[in-house]
Amino acid sequence: MSEETENIQFELTDELIEQVELLIETKNDKELQLILKEYHHADIAEILDELDLEEAVYIIKLLDSETTSEILMELDEDNREKVLKNLSNKEIAEEIEELDTDDAADIIGELPEERQAEVISQIEDEEHKAEIRELMAYDEDSAGGLMAKELVKVYETWTVAGCMRRIRGQAKDVTRVHSIYVVDKQDRLIGRLSLKDLITAKSEQKIAEISNSNVDSVNVHDDAEDVAKVMQKYDLEAIPVVDDNQKLLGRITIDDIVDVMKEEAEKDYQLAAGISRDVEADDSIWKLTIARLPWLLIGMFGGLGAASIIEHFNGEMGDFIVLLSFVPLIQATAGNVGVQSSAIVVQGLANDSVDGNILKRLFKEFLLGLVNGFAIALIGLAITHFVFGTPYIVSITIAIALVAVIVMAALIGTFIPIFLDKRGIDPAVATGPFITTSNDVFGILTYFLIAKLILGF
Repeated sequence: MSEETENIQFELTDELIEQVELLIETKNDKELQLILKEYHHADIAEILDELDLEEAVYIIKLLDSETTSEILMELDEDNREKVLKNLSNKEIAEEIEELDTDDAADIIGELPEERQAEVISQIEDEEHKAEIRELMAYDEDSAGGLMAKELVKVYETWTVAGCMRRIRGQAKDVTRVHSIYVVDKQDRLIGRLSLKDLITAKSEQKIAEISNSNVDSVNVHDDAEDVAKVMQKYDLEAIPVVDDNQKLLGRITIDDIVDVMKEEAEKDYQLAAGISRDVEADDSIWKLTIARLPWLLIGMFGGLGAASIIEHFNGEMGDFIVLLSFVPLIQATAGNVGVQSSAIVVQGLANDSVDGNILKRLFKEFLLGLVNGFAIALIGLAITHFVFGTPYIVSITIAIALVAVIVMAALIGTFIPIFLDKRGIDPAVATGPFITTSNDVFGILTYFLIAKLILGF
């Protein structure tokens, strides 16, 4: 069975955890090493996440740094923080030296400020140390904060034969060679070179003759989200990073971009659910409360607003008090339509697929709202009159109100995310509680105004 197949079939079982815990307890290091050697570092990280802190630290100190450095990168962030607290500065530095510069900078960046300089000072490789310091100077949400310094670059004036000799030394420090970057004498990026072209070229040919000048790149200060969009658009596995003078500084690989996309998706999902901060399920009650409470308060005041509207019309209804029974129908419909519309717009804004005039977009949603509204209204009319037995005129009123509310909710759900995006505000904040609450209030108001107009109470 291949290693790849074994990794796919890995399953974390209670028996495996118990076996590992027993070997740690009996200090049977040799057997423990043999067992863990069979698993990928990501699988071992999954095992460590289930162990006690002392047991996890024991395994980190037992295995070689080449293995444990990769395990640290795969650990749950909270567990990694706890493990690092229990390692000395020298031990952390040994792990850091086995990592690519971008991962090393990320690990050090998670340490308290007072430990960061101490750990860096323990790194023996001076070049590695300098590159880590350089990366840590960039904003973590920028291309500079994502890039790794490890890459393969060649000069345009080299011959193919000379290039083959020189890149061997560079390639040993690069996990995967996606592309070979071509630079001029000032280290400015001027092209790229595929391994296929290099291997098939004649030995005496110059690199400039076989390189491709059409190379995508990002600026070191570009936002991480913008980098992700470029790599996603052009299906890139790696992209070079340059400064304002086009000097080649590093490269960003797809694994780092996947992490960015995952983090952005989690953040947008939390915002859409009404959670205003980045939180985890295991965070403290206080931290979770601070993240959720603001939106809950918005929802509460929205509910109070809807209640005040109902209270205002309550005394005027007379024989039409049955209208109150269908308030949940109006609220649920408005909320669902608003969230659907805003979710599609937010997704489109994230993918840069929402274009054109805002009025054109709103007109489209208006027509869509009318179609959906008439369909829902006809079904609602039949059910309220023939199933609930409400008077025909009341059922007509409810049906007309449903059409109006659906159109209104679709327009609100579309307009607010686009408006926020144009103002430089994350449109994800428009979904969830905000849209639902606003549509509840306006939906109820619309419902009773239409009822008052038709029924004349």
